[in-house]
Amino acid sequence: MTETVPIIFDRQRLAANRRRAAAGYAQHDFLQRHIAKDLAERLSLQTRDFDKALILGSSGGIMRQALAAENLIGDGKIGFVAEADITAAMLARDAAAGLVLDEENLPLAEASLDLVVSLWGLHHVNDLPGTLVQIKRALKPNGLLLAALPGNETLRDLRQAFLQAEAEISGGAGAHIHPFADLRDLGGLLQRAGFALPVADSDIVPVRYGSPFSLLADLRGMGDSNILTQRQRQPMRRDVLMKAMQIFADTTAHNGKSVAQFEICYLAGWAPHESQQKPLRPGSAKTRLADALGTQETKLKN
Repeated sequence: MTETVPIIFDRQRLAANRRRAAAGYAQHDFLQRHIAKDLAERLSLQTRDFDKALILGSSGGIMRQALAAENLIGDGKIGFVAEADITAAMLARDAAAGLVLDEENLPLAEASLDLVVSLWGLHHVNDLPGTLVQIKRALKPNGLLLAALPGNETLRDLRQAFLQAEAEISGGAGAHIHPFADLRDLGGLLQRAGFALPVADSDIVPVRYGSPFSLLADLRGMGDSNILTQRQRQPMRRDVLMKAMQIFADTTAHNGKSVAQFEICYLAGWAPHESQQKPLRPGSAKTRLADALGTQETKLKN
């Protein structure tokens, strides 16, 4: 972490939130389980094996369980699996190796891992490019990073509801919902960090709630409460909170439920290796595009 990187997130508060949420996490982990299943299915499509893997964001062993469900551990694609989290409270008791790590400062040996899977944690990192560089450095050549984190469509309606409620009642607006990265920017960050063959795609997951307050309870239960360094230190005024919940319920209502949208961004990138596909040199094509398309080529006038 350099002095020029803005400190948007309070990492100590994040650790405290996750430590507090650990005991009841299983009651609120439905989204992480959905994401872990998707990540495991994507990994099952890879044709190579991975001897040593690290899971960033153990969350009680959710990712490892998803990998085991796809028969990817042991006799499958993945050999040894270590799990890491920012707090020991979130490490699974039956993990083969449990590490307390902060994604902003990864004490990993260079070229020591074949696979890094990050489950729902990189959105809390202040220096995401720096973290990606650290992960790439820890991967062996042709090692794979597979990650999932929320995109900028996540909780957009809830953010707007808080802003509108505060503007109407108190005449100002505080920061309550974290900023999330745009999918295109995330793909660019993979390239900037030196990953080869970067891929970024996203999926919108709607979650229906009988009450908006159940959404807030899930966010707390996930350990995803507000950790912005510029957050308000006093509890939100009750009238503002009630107004925000009403606005959210009204604007997202569908069949008697409030709908929260989560955009899940999936990232994949490989540590460079000479065996990987490389783009052809300009002008090296053997076939004209017009021939491939079965059309007539027309030269433009100067």
